[in-house]
Formats: sequence, structure tokens, C-alpha cells
Amino acid sequence: MEIIGREKEIEELRKLKDSKCSEFIMVYGRRRVGKTYLIREFFKGKFDFHITGIANGNKKEQLLNFRDTLRSYDSQLGEKIPENWFEAFHLLQLLLEKSKNKNKVIFFDELPWMDTAKSGFIKAIEHFWNGWAASRNDIKLIVCGSAASWMVKNIVHNHGGLHNRLTCKLRLMPFSLSETKKYLHYLGLKWSNQNIAECYMIMGGIPYYLHLLDKQLSLAQNIDRLFFSETALLSSEFENLYASLFKHSNEYVNIIDTLSKKKSGYTREELLSSLKLQDGGGFTRKLDELEQCGFIRKYKTIGGEVNSLYQLVDFYSLFYYSFIKKNKSFDNDTWMNLQKTTTYNTWKGLSFERLCLAHLQEIKNCLGISGISTNSSVFFSKEAQIDLVIERGDRTMSMCEIKCWEDDHSLQKRDADSILNKESVLKKRISKKFSIQTVLICANKIKSNDYSRDIINKIITLEDLIS
Repeated sequence: MEIIGREKEIEELRKLKDSKCSEFIMVYGRRRVGKTYLIREFFKGKFDFHITGIANGNKKEQLLNFRDTLRSYDSQLGEKIPENWFEAFHLLQLLLEKSKNKNKVIFFDELPWMDTAKSGFIKAIEHFWNGWAASRNDIKLIVCGSAASWMVKNIVHNHGGLHNRLTCKLRLMPFSLSETKKYLHYLGLKWSNQNIAECYMIMGGIPYYLHLLDKQLSLAQNIDRLFFSETALLSSEFENLYASLFKHSNEYVNIIDTLSKKKSGYTREELLSSLKLQDGGGFTRKLDELEQCGFIRKYKTIGGEVNSLYQLVDFYSLFYYSFIKKNKSFDNDTWMNLQKTTTYNTWKGLSFERLCLAHLQEIKNCLGISGISTNSSVFFSKEAQIDLVIERGDRTMSMCEIKCWEDDHSLQKRDADSILNKESVLKKRISKKFSIQTVLICANKIKSNDYSRDIINKIITLEDLIS
């Protein structure tokens, strides 16, 4: 199959593959984002050793898996199960020393699953890299895992033998809107940009979810089939998603559950109060891990007493709380009927805002400021709330109003008054050296009239973000 998108990652992998020294490469990202697929397709499945950890396996099971994988490459090795990970990596070293390949590619998939309690796995891989692989010029060690928090803690921030040993860190993100469109077209789904955007607001740019779509069905029919039918493949994905990434996943789900109840998000103190928890390093770690996995974001605010907020941004989780959790009727027309409700309109407006925030670089490109240093934030005050404020290095603030209006909407006096009020409030709170550019980001085109011409400096539409 073809690799869609991932141009930067492919270019980086190409450089590492052709380098004249050993490389220690980490690939991480949330579940279902396509990490394994990228590595397998890039290397065309040609590995000198490739192993996948066993979910919930104990030390003995992981070592048995290692032995069996080793024997599939060389039947003379691994006659017995290694007693420990040091012995296992020594056998791997013997296997690689027999290889005549110019570059020897080793791929450890779902690495966190191999590191069972008190197994000594981390110390063994440290010894393998530092004591043998790093001194050579032909080893390409790739480690991969969905438990992004484990990968960051044990590989990136390792304070032992792996400290500063990584030569490359690739965080695989969900597809952008543009990449999603390309992937859907590759799968034979020639949908309109509006349908692609709504699909994105439900599934995010997660390749596995998108791959489940049936090109013979409409978007609405697909959503009913995948989320609301009696055999829906993604109806229970929420529980599986968090359980596969985090130990004591209920503690993480409690945070997500709380964040789902407030559009703007919660301060750290509000979260602690709502969850009835004590502040401390454990809570900080959970927030960091959720952020690393892309489920939440911590964002800055200006104009009020609150400096930063935590906000739920995972599209599937937002969709789950808005609809799946509340609808277990298995009606074939569930999504068709939900689209007629106010809940749908509320969700659509919120999700479109999240979609825009997930495409900040595309917004900057549309504004012609991709090469200018910027700081992005949200404005909060008693007088006004602004969805996105981009503070630019050219002494301009782009005040962005995000609206999911229907096609051919005309800017009305109440819309204009609201925008002008926000601009006035913002002017009072920022340095006089900054000028303000008013930007309207819409799901659809709007009709030009005196209001839009007089108060809007720039209009960005979904067509601009997806192109």
C-alpha cells in the first residue's frame, strides 16, 4: 500500500537509513495513528529483527515471544527460552553479527509492553545499545509504542544508560484535513469537503478509523454502521483506547470525563476540586501523559485572571461524550435522527472550533505569516471571549472569530456588533504598539455585504484549510 502524507517523517527516516553511523530512533504517538504501518511500509518489511510486545504479557511470556521470534530468523538460535533480558539481547547480538546486510534494521514494536514489572528490560536494552550497537556504524534500532507517556519517561527522559542516546524522535500525529482527504480518495471515498470535515470532527485524522469506512455508503450511513449499530466496531473504542494506553486507566478517564463537561476547559485548581484530588506530582504526570497522547491540550489565555486552561481536544472522545455514551438503542438511523437535534448543532460548532485549532499552521499560511514568529492564545474577560488570538512578530494581533455557519450566511448587525465589541475590549488589554487584524474563519463561504467588507480584514474558509 501507498504511504499517504508523512512527508517529513519519510525524509527523516531516509536520512537515518542512509547515515554512516548507528541510529537509535523512537517513534511514538497515540493508538491507531499508523506508527507500525509507517515503519513497515518504509522499510518494505525488510528487517533483520522485528518483534512486537505482547499486551498484558508477563516476563516469561515476553521472553518466550522473543525466543520464538528469534528462531524465525535463525533456527539455530534460541533453543531455550532466555532466563532474562540480558541473555535475550545477547542472542540478538549473535543474530545481527551473522547478518551480511550493509545496514541492520531492528524494529521493536509496542516496546512498553515488554517492560513488565521488575523485568530488567530497560537495563538490558541500555547495555545492548551502549555496550555493542552504538560503537558500530550499521545498526538502525527503531523502538515504537502507543503508550507515549512510557516512551517519553523511559526513553526520552531516561536518567540512566539511555540518557541522551536517542538520535531521532518522531512523534506521529493524526492526519491533517488535507492528508485525510488524500487518504479517503485513496480508499475510493470521493466525498465533498463538507463531508470530509464532518468525518474529521468525528474521527479526527486517525488512519485506522478512516480505513473502516465503506465507500459504498454515505457518511451518515457509515457513522450509523461504525458507532450506533448492534455490531458497531467503534462503539466500545473509548474504553479500549484508554485502557490500552494507561495503567489504572479509570483515573485518566475521570479527568477526560470532567473536561468533557466544559467547552473552554478547566484550570488545574478547578480540575483538582472537581475530581476531589490532592495536588502533586502524580496528577501532573497524568495531565502530561494525556497531553503527550494528544487527548487534551494546555493553552494560554490573555485578558483575564486565568493564565492557562486544560481542554479536551480528542475528536473521538468529544463525539463519544456528545452521542455514543447517550445512545445505545442500536437504531439504524440514529445518526440521521441526531442530526436534527440541538445537541448536534452544539457539537458541530464546538468540534469545528477544535478542527480550526488543530490546523493552526494552515491558518497561519492563509494569513501569510508562516515565516513570522507567533504566539497563540485565547482571550477571556467578563466583557468578551475570543476563540483565537495570534500575536505576531510584525506587531499585529490576528483576532480570529470561528463560526460554523451554514453556506451563504450573511454577516448581520448583531454579528458585526459582537465582533466590534471584542475588538474594542482586546484593544484595551494589549500594548498600543500592536494593531489588530480581524479574521473570520468559517465552515462555509459567506455572502459579501457592507458588514463583512467594513469590519473583516481576512476571511478563511474550510476550503482554505483543506486545500
